[in-house]
Order: sequence, then structure tokens, then C-alpha cells
Amino acid sequence: MEERLVSAESQPMEDSIESGIRPLSFSQYIGQEKVKRNLEVYIQAAKMREESLDHVLLHGPPGLGKTTLSAIIASEMGVQMRTTSGPAIERPGDLAAILTALEPGDVLFIDEIHRLNRTVEEVLYPAMEDFCLDIVIGQGPTARSVRLDLPPFTLVGATTRAGMISAPLRDRFGVMERLEYYNEQELADIIRRTADIFATELEEGAAEELSRRARGTPRIANRLLKRVRDFAQVEAEGVITYQLAAGALERLQVDRLGLDHIDDKLLRGMIEKFRGGPVGLDTIAATIGEASDTIEDLYEPYLLQIGFIQRTPRGRVVTHACYEHFQLEVPKS
Repeated sequence: MEERLVSAESQPMEDSIESGIRPLSFSQYIGQEKVKRNLEVYIQAAKMREESLDHVLLHGPPGLGKTTLSAIIASEMGVQMRTTSGPAIERPGDLAAILTALEPGDVLFIDEIHRLNRTVEEVLYPAMEDFCLDIVIGQGPTARSVRLDLPPFTLVGATTRAGMISAPLRDRFGVMERLEYYNEQELADIIRRTADIFATELEEGAAEELSRRARGTPRIANRLLKRVRDFAQVEAEGVITYQLAAGALERLQVDRLGLDHIDDKLLRGMIEKFRGGPVGLDTIAATIGEASDTIEDLYEPYLLQIGFIQRTPRGRVVTHACYEHFQLEVPKS
């Protein structure tokens, strides 16, 4: 199997720093309480019936733990997880190779499932519903269809754009869960857990300061902790104090709401060049030199969440809250 298509989670997760900080069970996973409780019930019921778990779709902004949850699902079911992504599966034959290599009960995790090729999707439908593959052999009048049986498996799809998944594919998922942004207390707990794994000392207030600037996202919280740890190691004998954390985050250009220099450039560009909007996404992207997909997936969800921009039929608009944050006067209409 080509490595670009699929990888098996067969090595211990502690083999790398990144995987080492991932929770290995629901008891270790912080936050997303509703999603966790539901999944625990579904997994327990499937194990009691001695069946594979129904197919699961996890959606929400990036960095909230969709990949981690899929690994926990596999661990709780006592099976292997095999990982691939929508863009990596270019042809139906690629998907067939992945599916025929699965063992009974395995979890197949497809990241960015909304980017699957439509012809690949059509092969996936009978695999999800009937655990079989319909393969056409030959061409023209001599072509014939062969059906291959597959072992029961669980497909876990992850996406940041649930609306881009076609209705026939979405309807084949028995479990659909949305992951929400984390609150500051949950992020502080995650930061403390990661600091313990890194054997890094956090003084009072440091975890809270990091959590306030982490945009409600564990991935960002852990990334900020790693960078602040660098400053602490070089400048403070490895101890992260509140003062050091606040100073390091300022040097990293992350403000008290978690806005970085790209957010700053995006918002100020809309204010200074377009009087706060409305302005189209492609125009914003061209103005700040970022891809429109990057803005829509990485930056815009949080700015919408904190109420700094709004989507309108005519484009994006900066809100009064954003002007207040930058201490700017709202232009008169």
C-alpha cells in the first residue's frame, strides 16, 4: 500500500511528541462532553451487539480534536485505525485498495472527506451500506461487474465544511457530531496536561493566560505552549510564569483575544481599504496575500465566533465590536 494513501496506527502513540500529547481514551479527553457521552453510548451498544460501530461524521473548525476522537473510537472498540485523506484518494482503485486491506471491525479515518472525488464517492456508497465493492472489469460489450465482499468496518469522516459533503454521502453516516470551540477553563486544563507531559513547570495564571489567547482551539493552545516553553527554557530556567507567558505571546504577536498578525492585517485591511465592508472573500484574500480557502477555513470561523465580522449577501462586514477592539471610530454611514 502506498504511504501517500493510507497509514495504519500500529505504532504506540508516544513514539512522537505530537502523538504523545494526544489523549488515548475518553477519560483523558478534555472537553466536548456532549460528543463524548454520545460516542460512549454508541460504542458500548455496538460492543454489546458484537457489531462494528456505525459510520461516524465529525465536523467543525480545524484543531478541535476530530483526529484524536477517531483514534479514541478505534481504541475503545479494540481495533486498528487506518488513516487517509480525501485529496489522497484520487481514483476508485485507490479506495478499493484501502478497503480490501481492512481487517474486520477496523476504523478507516478519512480526513477532509468533503474533498473526495465524486467517482470515488460512488464506489464508497455500497461499501458503507452493504460492505461490498462493485468493480467493472473490461470495457465495452465484454465489460462485466464483479462484487467483492468487504469485512465490516467503521468509516470515520472528518471535515471542516459539512455543507460541502454531498447529500448521498452525508445520509450514509449513522452518527453525526459537531465539535464546538472550547472554553477557557477546558483549554487551561489541556495546557496543564500537556505541560505535565513535557515536564514543564507552569506557575499560577500562566495556563489561564495561554488559554485566553488560544482561540478556543486545543491545537493552538498546545502550539502556543510549545513556543512559550522555548522562551522559558532560554530566559527563565524552564519555568513559565504569568509575566513570561504574557511577554512571550506579545512577542509572538498574539493579542489578548488570540488574534495574530494575519487577523490584524485582515481586519485592518477591511477597515482601512473598504471602510469595514461589505467586501468579497476573494478581494480580502488578494488584499492580504492569503488564499481564500485559508481565510475561510482558518481565520474566519473564529472571527465570526467572537462577533468581529459578519457574512452578508454582499460580502463580509466588520462589526462595531471589532472597531472597539482596535479603538477605532466607527465610520458614519
